[in-house]
Amino acid sequence: MAVSAQVVLFDGFDPLDVIGIYEVLTAGGMVGGGTTAELVAAEGPRAVASGIPGISLDARSGLDPDRPGYVVVPGAVGPVEGGPEDGAETIPALLARFAQSAAMPLVRRALANPDVTVATVCGGSLALAMAGLLQGRTAVTNALGTDLLKETGVHVVDARVVDDGDLLSAGGVTSGLDLGLYVLEREAGPRIARAVEGFFEFERRGTVWADRGRVPQPL
Repeated sequence: MAVSAQVVLFDGFDPLDVIGIYEVLTAGGMVGGGTTAELVAAEGPRAVASGIPGISLDARSGLDPDRPGYVVVPGAVGPVEGGPEDGAETIPALLARFAQSAAMPLVRRALANPDVTVATVCGGSLALAMAGLLQGRTAVTNALGTDLLKETGVHVVDARVVDDGDLLSAGGVTSGLDLGLYVLEREAGPRIARAVEGFFEFERRGTVWADRGRVPQPL
């Protein structure tokens, strides 16, 4: 059974957040895993500028929260400190703008859809939290945004990838590769995931955290 992933683009997105999981899922489909990925935007087809000068990607269609599969939300890239007076489009400012954009009502609908799993990479979870979508959920983000994520009412776990059921999240930028491989394992099985892992010459790091199993006792 084919599984599709809609990877959401917004102005200021981090290209590596997008390309890492996009390429992993596309490769999974190439080796028989039945996974596909598509670049989308809330506004529909358009060229979307990333936060890195000179790099943009084309959204092929509009974000559809009713389509079964995955909705992948990346983070942003830019300076961490500064403000408009410095001519700086900081990561917090880009994420806050994205959190107030037309994409968030669509992501809210996706989270409410039992046939959709929302997955975030890096600051993507922070953008959703800023929009009030992750209150009481368990997630992870880039280490630089951990304190802010906690302030929004999210239970933050120190793990590379966190599985909270219909919400998956990954930490820093390159963790999008780990997330993509985990999705492949979840949807197509470990043999497909291992084939892509070997092809990419990349080894997943750490254990995927999920709220199940025995609770560890203090040492």
